Amino acid sequence: MADGRHRANQPAPNGYDASSLTNEFEQLMRTKRLNRLHEPSRSHSNSPSPSPMSSSAFPPPPTRAPPPPPSLGTPVAAPSPKSSTTPTALRGLPIMPSPPQDPASLKFYNLLKGLSVTPTKYENPGLLDEALSVIPLDRLYSEAEEESQIMQAQAASVGGKPEWGYQDCVIRALLRWFKGSFFQFVNNPPCSRCHMPTIAQGMTPPTPDETARGATRVELYRCSDTSCTAHERFPRYSDVWQLLQTRRGRAGEWANCFSMLCRAVGARVRWVWNSEDHVWTEVYSEHQRRWVHVDSCEGAWDQPRLYTEGWQRKLSYCVAFSIDGATDVTRRYVRNFSRHGNPRNRAPEEVVLWSIHEIRRKRRENMSKTDQRRLIKEDEREEKELRCYMASALAAEINNMLPQGLTGRPEDQKHPGARQEASTEWLAARGHGNSGPDRSREGR
Repeated sequence: MADGRHRANQPAPNGYDASSLTNEFEQLMRTKRLNRLHEPSRSHSNSPSPSPMSSSAFPPPPTRAPPPPPSLGTPVAAPSPKSSTTPTALRGLPIMPSPPQDPASLKFYNLLKGLSVTPTKYENPGLLDEALSVIPLDRLYSEAEEESQIMQAQAASVGGKPEWGYQDCVIRALLRWFKGSFFQFVNNPPCSRCHMPTIAQGMTPPTPDETARGATRVELYRCSDTSCTAHERFPRYSDVWQLLQTRRGRAGEWANCFSMLCRAVGARVRWVWNSEDHVWTEVYSEHQRRWVHVDSCEGAWDQPRLYTEGWQRKLSYCVAFSIDGATDVTRRYVRNFSRHGNPRNRAPEEVVLWSIHEIRRKRRENMSKTDQRRLIKEDEREEKELRCYMASALAAEINNMLPQGLTGRPEDQKHPGARQEASTEWLAARGHGNSGPDRSREGR
């Protein structure tokens, strides 16, 4: 009995106690967060405080109350906004929405407001009918039915739930058809006269006809054949109707057209804008009750870490726009902001939050109370999901610091490897695919 009691009181192997470490870490994080929240109030309090000269030259008077007992955690001063590399919203600290006060913040709000118009164009009934006429619905529904039955059989064999529902399988089939048969990626368009490769010559103003069909800018190319020297124009159309006719473009055209086709088959869609000049789609899965990342240009489904961990690209802003408003979804795509994040310095985080709320308010002000409550619950559920991503990233960092014998299983989130087989020229072509209203890099 004595030996049994002695073994029960022994510490864990290697001197680590997982539950004790967990409790100590949770207590440390609580104390650290409380210190950060209390620091601004301490600095702006009206209570008199001794000057540095008096505190160093004279001892405190005997009538002063004794100092408070030390807390469990070490107080950490709140970093100044200019010196902080991680934005407040991504650290999890509460912020209050604030309207833009300076020209840079107002410019950023106007940019988001202009981008929010993009998904409203997908609600045109005539456009949706035209889209349905070019989609092979029988083929897509047949593929979706077969895939859905396979998933149900696999789930039934282990007594679980299918990973994706039937509507999700329809979008997956649409993605395969769109990338494999319908749309074409264009880097340098071939010469329309001799079909030889062309050389970029810069930008040129759109013609009135191109402007009427939604061309925001036009790229000019010259035939590489010295005996031809013909010029080729490549309008960057943002009008989805025109994209159904041309069926070619880069990431901006791909995401714009594919998002509209998803809406045509009855899905709820988001058009996601990234400030590093890339765009993609999010589709709402009723089966999983969450928004799913879809990049039609890459044929990627539910791979939100494709850009940071696959492409090794740093991101700052990822904002999703839908007919119901806007959402800052950066935390879904940037799991470790210190490693994969760019500085968010276009506007203060308070202004970004206010801009998101303002776009939502305008989109939802004419909705019924029932729809508004449904969307509010959906927003709360997504906010919880985004916070879990940040907690998972923090847990992964702590897991990496522990000895190898104490590490748990790796994170379950999907992420592809880097695209080593892609050429440098092909990767560079992905860097300027946005066809949205942001003109900050149109000179490239």
